[in-house]
Amino acid sequence: MAETASSAVSEISALSYEQARDELVSVVTQLEQGGTTLEQSLQLWERGEALAARCEEWLLGARKRLEAARTGAPTTDTSGTSAAEEGAF
Repeated sequence: MAETASSAVSEISALSYEQARDELVSVVTQLEQGGTTLEQSLQLWERGEALAARCEEWLLGARKRLEAARTGAPTTDTSGTSAAEEGAF
């Protein structure tokens, strides 16, 4: 079970903001529609929480990059490379 959970976390951490957001919308829709067992609902909820956290990571990273652009200080994005190294600015 731990291997499955860690692979799910690894998979989510590889998602772009848009991918995580779109999947989160899908999870919320499934939960709102109902018709799932309690166990399925809990799994969907947990995945939704992980997806929301991934979206928050992207948004925090974007906020840091914007702040760095305003102040001229290089920062590191979620991939571990600085925006200046990638030629983004």
